[in-house]
Amino acid sequence: MKMAATLSPDTRPTGSAPGAAGLASSKAAVMQQSSYAQRWRGAGNLLPALLFLGLFFFAPLIGLLLRGVLEPTPGLENYQQLFANSAYARVLLNTFSVAGLVTLFSLLLGFPLAWVITLVPRGWGRWLLSIVLLSMWTSLLARTYSWLVLLQASGVINKALMAMGIIDQPLEMVHNLTGVVIGMSYIMVPFIVLPLQATMQAIDPMILQAGAICGASPWRNFLRVFLPLCRPGLFSGGLMVFVMSLGYYVTPALLGGAQNMMLPEFIIQQVQSFLNWGLASAGAALLILITLVLFYFYLKLQPESPVGASNAR
Repeated sequence: MKMAATLSPDTRPTGSAPGAAGLASSKAAVMQQSSYAQRWRGAGNLLPALLFLGLFFFAPLIGLLLRGVLEPTPGLENYQQLFANSAYARVLLNTFSVAGLVTLFSLLLGFPLAWVITLVPRGWGRWLLSIVLLSMWTSLLARTYSWLVLLQASGVINKALMAMGIIDQPLEMVHNLTGVVIGMSYIMVPFIVLPLQATMQAIDPMILQAGAICGASPWRNFLRVFLPLCRPGLFSGGLMVFVMSLGYYVTPALLGGAQNMMLPEFIIQQVQSFLNWGLASAGAALLILITLVLFYFYLKLQPESPVGASNAR
């Protein structure tokens, strides 16, 4: 008994601690495997959707990208021609210029409209929002032709301006950049109003009252409190309008001219008139790449949805 009591610590059994650690690690591994199994348990239900996307989206997209580098000869000649040719470079410049201007004017028009819809009583706000939605649901071709009738030299706008003595001769507002920006801005305003109105509706009015109590002037309260809270709606709406404007065809084709050709119209011209599938595919691939890059930066800068971000605050 005395010898057993005087044994050194090294000679005592040491298997209990490593055994407990091994048991804990095995339990963690089993739990991790079970969580993986639960996560992928319903993955088989996604197979029809994945097959549909693969056949009708990814396969044509891959074929489009391959045509851009294989026709008429393998290489990057189509992309080089797209940037090196001054006429094609002007098309790219027109595309980005029109998309930027349309986004700017849509924000300038849509922000006060969304604000009015939020501030007025609920019944009036519902009516205003219904009018905005009705304009969005109306045929795009009908709305574009309406602006063509309104903006032409003998249209209602020129006649009204001449009757009021503001101008002496009709303004050129169709088949140029002015007509394209006016028509596309009108079409894009609802896509700004909807996310902005949802964001403004979720803002607590007590936050603005707290800013006023702290001594902020109305203008400072708007710039430093209200506008930052509207940032999610501005980001999502502005990006949506810019990306949609890059790929618009009907309105620029009807209200624009040859000097203001945009990339979608250029792609259709290359396919239908010149059968130049390689250059058209390169232009379409460029549009897809720009959209993906913008969406990536949007996710980095604004990872939350506009309504969710506002509600979280």
